[in-house]
Amino acid sequence: MESQAISMVANLTSLAYLVSAVLFILALRGLSSPETSRAGNFMGMLGMAIAIATTILSPEITSYGWIFSALLIGGVIGVGIASRIAMTAMPQLVAAFHSLVGLAAVLVAGAAYTNPGAFGLLDTDGQIFVVSRIEMGLGVVVGAITFSGSIIAFTKLQGLVSGSPIVFRGQHALNAALGIAIVCLVAYFCADQSPMVFWGMTALAFIIGFLIIIPIGGADMPVVVSMLNSYSGWAAAGIGFTLHNNALIVTGALVGSSGAILSYIMCKGMNRSFFNVILGGFGADAESSAPAGGGADRPVKQGSAEDAGFIMKNAGSVIIVPGYGMAVAQAQHALREMGDELKKAGVKVSYAIHPVAGRMPGHMNVLLAEANVPYDEVFELEDINNEFQQADVAFVIGANDVTNPAAKTDPQSPIFGMPILEVSRARTVLFVKRGMAAGYAGVQNELFFNDNTMMLFGDAKKMVEGILRNLD
Repeated sequence: MESQAISMVANLTSLAYLVSAVLFILALRGLSSPETSRAGNFMGMLGMAIAIATTILSPEITSYGWIFSALLIGGVIGVGIASRIAMTAMPQLVAAFHSLVGLAAVLVAGAAYTNPGAFGLLDTDGQIFVVSRIEMGLGVVVGAITFSGSIIAFTKLQGLVSGSPIVFRGQHALNAALGIAIVCLVAYFCADQSPMVFWGMTALAFIIGFLIIIPIGGADMPVVVSMLNSYSGWAAAGIGFTLHNNALIVTGALVGSSGAILSYIMCKGMNRSFFNVILGGFGADAESSAPAGGGADRPVKQGSAEDAGFIMKNAGSVIIVPGYGMAVAQAQHALREMGDELKKAGVKVSYAIHPVAGRMPGHMNVLLAEANVPYDEVFELEDINNEFQQADVAFVIGANDVTNPAAKTDPQSPIFGMPILEVSRARTVLFVKRGMAAGYAGVQNELFFNDNTMMLFGDAKKMVEGILRNLD
């Protein structure tokens, strides 16, 4: 009778985990489109709630003190952060959360290594199973790389360190040597579970995680965030193997694979090498890491909100190009109102989104959706780039690097080869910016000095509100 009860509990647990896995898959499907993102987010939360409840109710759990204490502390911290965080800080928050997943993988692997009996990882000779050593070694390495790499990404996104590539001679050779050393130590760990080997490969993984992110420039940060998301998924899957938790394995594999696919798609759209992303090799070489393009003292054509309002209300078509400057100023709602007024005047309004605009994948899409911009007016780069040459006005609001012609004309530029939004083809370019400073990648934008460009200096939200008043 007892065995039947145990079997029934195991079956119910497997069924609950299966339901969670299906909900996670549906969540990823929903999050692939702005129209279904809310439903997708809800499915993800529901799936996670079922997975957590199923794990807590497992007969293997005999003490709940530490578990509920951790849930309470984590819940309070999570609610506090969620209620205070601004959309502009979301990318660095995501990077910070990735680091916690990596750290959790390291701590679980470390606990399993120091007390393998508690995890059921010992064979009859009192040695850790070879397959468990493989799982443990890969889990701790991926987790450590995720942790230190995410910390560096956070500091870059938060502005604590420069967003420009940080490079030095011999960097790639050093990374390659460390990578080979880590692979050798993981292989050796399978034969000899020496503490020196385990903690040695853990330390090297922390170091290489730091080194593969620092040479990556700001313009490539969205791809880095996506790639670290993939790493965190594989780290979570490693934890799942160590804990013999199928839900965690499936969840980690879903996050890891979806993050890798998204990174590949973004790299393809940016003309970057996927393998260079994985190896941390795309930012710049030592010879080309300096900011390109000077000319902050060169003359530019400067206009006002009145000038911009007059030009746009007399235009036939306007393409709006949002960027991180819009996010900083929280100008998306005013921008949508401006678009509505232009449409009332008979102007065709479209929004052009670059794959890496902002600081994380989909950053601009989320902001425009928050402002209730119609989805059918928002277009990705490949769908709208040819429209600029027929547009009367390209209205650029805080998007610098993704409109910079240096990506096509300057082989020494850190952003060379990255597809850009061809805003210069429009009859008039209105560029909203606080000043003449270079973009996040540290590259001066030659677009500022074109004859058909008018600079609108000032806070993005105040400028848009000023334009709005002049559309009446």
